[in-house]
Formats: sequence, C-alpha cells, structure tokens
Amino acid sequence: MAFSFSLKVRLPALPLTALTGLLLIAVICAATLLAPLLAPADPTASSAMFLMQPAPGAWLGTDEIGRDILSRMLYGGRVSLVVGVGAALIATAIGVPLGVTAGYCGGRIDLVITQIANLFLALPSLVLALIITAMIGPTLLNLVLVMGVVGWPRAARLMRGQALAIREMLYVEAARAIGSGGAWIVRRHILPNTSRLIAAQFSLTVASSIVTSASLSFLGLGLPPPTPDWGDMVRSGLPYLAMSPQMSLAPCMAVALTVLGFYLVGSWIK
Repeated sequence: MAFSFSLKVRLPALPLTALTGLLLIAVICAATLLAPLLAPADPTASSAMFLMQPAPGAWLGTDEIGRDILSRMLYGGRVSLVVGVGAALIATAIGVPLGVTAGYCGGRIDLVITQIANLFLALPSLVLALIITAMIGPTLLNLVLVMGVVGWPRAARLMRGQALAIREMLYVEAARAIGSGGAWIVRRHILPNTSRLIAAQFSLTVASSIVTSASLSFLGLGLPPPTPDWGDMVRSGLPYLAMSPQMSLAPCMAVALTVLGFYLVGSWIK
C-alpha cells in the first residue's frame, strides 16, 4: 500500500513595497558582509591611478588619491549598518521602558520622563548629534551611542501614547481587579499589543540613524580617514563632481537605497 503525503506551507502575502524593502536590505547587507570577497582592492590603499573613470577591475573608478571607489563603498556600508542597527537597539532599549513606564504610571513619573524627552526633541536630531559628537569625538562606538541617545525620545513618546491607550482597556481593568501587578500587566498586555509598533519604530530608527551619521561624516565629524564612510565619500567627491560624478553619486545612492529599504519595511510593519 502506497501512502502519499504533501505539506503545503502558505506564506503570508507581502505587498510589493515590503518585498522591495526586504530585497534592498538583503542585498545591501549581503554585499557589505561579503566585502572581503567582493571588493576588487584594498579600500584604504592609494595608487597612482587617481580619478580613473569606471573600467573593468575598477567598476566605479578611483578617487582623488587612487583608492577604489567600489571597495570603499562596500566597506563603508559596514559602518553605516553598524551605526544604524546599534543606535536603533540603544534607542529601543532606552525609549521603550521609559515610554511604557510614563504611559502606564502617569502622574509625576510621566511628567518627568516626558519633559526629559521634550528636552532632547527641542533641538533637531542632526544639531543635537553634531553637538554631542563634537564634544566626545567621532569614534565608531561614540557614533552608535550618539545616534541611540538622539533616537530614544521618539520611541519613548510612541510607547507612552500606546501605554496610555491600552491601560484604559477593559481587559487591563479586569487584570487590575483580580490583583495583577503593574509589571505583569505590562509584560502580558501592553508589550504584546505594541510589538508591531516597536518593530516598525526600530526599522525607522535604523533609517534615520544612517542618514544622521552620513550627515555627520559629510560635515567632517565622521570616522577619521582612511576608514571608508559613505558620508565622507560624498564630501570628498564634491570638488570632482564635474569630472568624476560617481565619486559622490554612488555613495549617495547607497545611502538612499539603504534608508528606503528600512523605511519601506518599517512602514509595512506599522
């Protein structure tokens, strides 16, 4: 007797925007992780072939001191992704607990946390990051910390609003009536009902942190040379825009596509 068995797995249908975002993130992450295999040259090694136009072996040409642009883009993506993801982790780790505490507890606790968040939000994120980075110095760890500090107030305000709404729900009132504590209610009701928003905010924070860090590098407060960095590549290529536009346009496109990918995914999750 022959038996046949078939298992059909139905994957949730994703909209085109979400698929586009996931594809962009996957391609960019794979390219940066495989940079040692894909890069045609050492990203920090200069040569006499400066300002060379795109050609086989140097697909995006070379910069003003003969460094391969494609290799620098691949390695520079590592810096942007580390800063973006690291900053989003810090912002989420700080903002989510503070926002939930402010929204659920209310009163003076809510007032203090809200005022601290408003203090950070009083200045534009780029200006605040510029001030802090100038004070502590532009190292990779410092950039991650600065972007995380700049990003946590938005996560806190989002979670505060959600906690304020959820704490008035009937199932939360019922949980209080049977003697459930605040920590149990937060763990079993508030956090599960806000997990999608947390994930969406995480993705959007990655995108905004990449833009802000690239802006800092463009202004000269990024990682010191010769470390490859997309923002610094855009700045260094501006004087040669007429003869070698790819020096600035290529890293600009890399930043734009990376940010677009995380933004599309974050918008879909939300």
